[in-house]
Amino acid sequence: MVTENIQTPLIIVNFKTYLVATGEKAVKLAKEAERVSVETKVSIGVAPQFADIAAVAEAVNIPIFAQHIDPVQPGSHTGHVLAESVKEAGAVGTLINHSERQLKLSDIDRVIKKTRESGLLSVVCANNPSISAAVATLKPDIIAVEPPELIGTGISVSKAKPEVVTDTVRLVREVNPKVTILCGAGITSGEDVAAALRLGTRGVLVASGIVKAKDPYDVLCEFAEATTKA
Repeated sequence: MVTENIQTPLIIVNFKTYLVATGEKAVKLAKEAERVSVETKVSIGVAPQFADIAAVAEAVNIPIFAQHIDPVQPGSHTGHVLAESVKEAGAVGTLINHSERQLKLSDIDRVIKKTRESGLLSVVCANNPSISAAVATLKPDIIAVEPPELIGTGISVSKAKPEVVTDTVRLVREVNPKVTILCGAGITSGEDVAAALRLGTRGVLVASGIVKAKDPYDVLCEFAEATTKA
């Protein structure tokens, strides 16, 4: 369990900046995710673009994550993303250090502290077991292991590099047994989800496998059902 309102297994769908998940289409996709979550009783969260957080939050009752926040206090920081702002818009948490928006370890530490101050969940992405273990010492809520070379390839880390997942689970558990571990990169099928759970994770972080699917609802159903078969 992550919180009372967000259970594991957990599926987080990162909308990135795909046009098929922008504006009104972001709201439509979030509604599909909510529908699957209600029907399957599986926790599904979404991470829309900043400009869409408020509209998505108004339309659905599932966890919403920002795609990034900056380690800054309110004030003179033009162009930065404020933790308090995304929370006010309706986010319950944020992705941190995605491979497409990487941060220094010191900044990851500062952002995690900001999430605690703001009452947001922290989902820190890490690209290998050793970095995952280092991040675990900072006590985030969730760590998502994602080898960047597999992101968007359709080749899941749970199949191509299962040792990355098992080593991450082992090393992170040695440092921080309480953190929730997710698996990302190349997740495109229910079997990928089931494999990730069998390797010791508690869910997946997925993007194009859902966002760019011909029928996101059907794929989400497949993912959700797979969480019961691991």
